[in-house]
Amino acid sequence: MRILLLGGTEFVGRAVAEAALARDWDVTVFHRGRHAPPPGVRALEGDRNLPDGMRALADGEWDAAVDTWSGPPRVVRDTLRLLDGRIGHYTYVSSRGIYDFPVPAPLTEERPVVAGSPDGEEIGYRDAKAGGEVAAERALGERALRVRPGLIFGPRENSGRVPWWLRRAARGGVQLAPGPRTSSLQYIDARDLAAFVLDAAGRGLHGAYNLVCPPDHATMEAFVTACVEVTGAGAELRWVDPEPILAAGIRPWVDLPGWLPPGDMYELLHRTDVSRAVAAGLRCRPVEETVADTWAWLRDVGGDVPESSQSAYRADHVPADLDPDLEAKLLAG
Repeated sequence: MRILLLGGTEFVGRAVAEAALARDWDVTVFHRGRHAPPPGVRALEGDRNLPDGMRALADGEWDAAVDTWSGPPRVVRDTLRLLDGRIGHYTYVSSRGIYDFPVPAPLTEERPVVAGSPDGEEIGYRDAKAGGEVAAERALGERALRVRPGLIFGPRENSGRVPWWLRRAARGGVQLAPGPRTSSLQYIDARDLAAFVLDAAGRGLHGAYNLVCPPDHATMEAFVTACVEVTGAGAELRWVDPEPILAAGIRPWVDLPGWLPPGDMYELLHRTDVSRAVAAGLRCRPVEETVADTWAWLRDVGGDVPESSQSAYRADHVPADLDPDLEAKLLAG
């Protein structure tokens, strides 16, 4: 297979590139030159957001293309116009965030999504992904696969969520563990996402797929416990119900990355129906493996407990920083 990765040097794109190389596919990566591409790929440079920024893509044919773009949807539109007739299968990495509210469980692919425009300019992430889907569907129809992940974990994670939990566990002491401890935690390991996308490209799979682990795959307790065990610092987990956490002014998702109390947002992010993806071949590794591999990567890029490894995070993302005094007061109270 000859595959073109539109963005393939950071987290998700790099996982797809490395998985394709492991299959002995011929891999071309088109990127902006900000990060080194994986060894073994053919690298093309350009900026799709600039006039004439896709000159390097003027020639060439590929059996498949994978696009992780999350900016103005017009970029997806224009890219597909340029590549018209020169790619076979196309995958757009979208987001579950495009579903419209309310989103009662179980959340299936048939639920309404926000209106997106393929001609959109500088808009928010949610509208950008929705517009990207519309652009892909209009341009390619049944040759377009639209995958909708939510939380994405794994080595090289550039949103800082799992790294935050690992650094907190490595600090040791009594640690806040947000309940309910048996609540579902839905995410996708970037490497499992990559495997699904490549398998789908080989089979010509199309349409929309929610792409996270099944609701019963992992719990908050399993995830946080894995972080404690892999770091080996002996942190003592203290489970606290959502109400006292919220009353203390601790912000869900922001101060405690990935955690949400019961409610509409929890239903959207952690109670999604993925039966379509599972039937199509989605396989998810254990949460303990994802956590252990992320910890190994963190140690490699920044020492045992890198307090600040900004090169590991997206430039537009500030890692969470729960005030230790606030945590201690809550636990003491």
